[in-house]
Amino acid sequence: MNTKLTLTIEKDVIEQAKEYAAKQGQSLSSLVENYFKLLLLEKNKNPKKSERKPLPESFLKLEGCLKHEGEFDYKEELTKALEEKYGL
Repeated sequence: MNTKLTLTIEKDVIEQAKEYAAKQGQSLSSLVENYFKLLLLEKNKNPKKSERKPLPESFLKLEGCLKHEGEFDYKEELTKALEEKYGL
């Protein structure tokens, strides 16, 4: 049985989510429902993992802002940066 749910979400997030859902060939409601199902499934598989706090919205907005070509090994880049910084 389906039940109506009212959510308060930033307007630009809703617009982007509607576009994403349309590209996926599903409704925004089904997208949200499937996300909730995924969260509950993960929680039931690993209760301690799901107890983590969600990432702040300001951090999530950074997704996709860094561009790179090809393979990227962050450990190698971090090592180079630390060697340069500390003259190792």
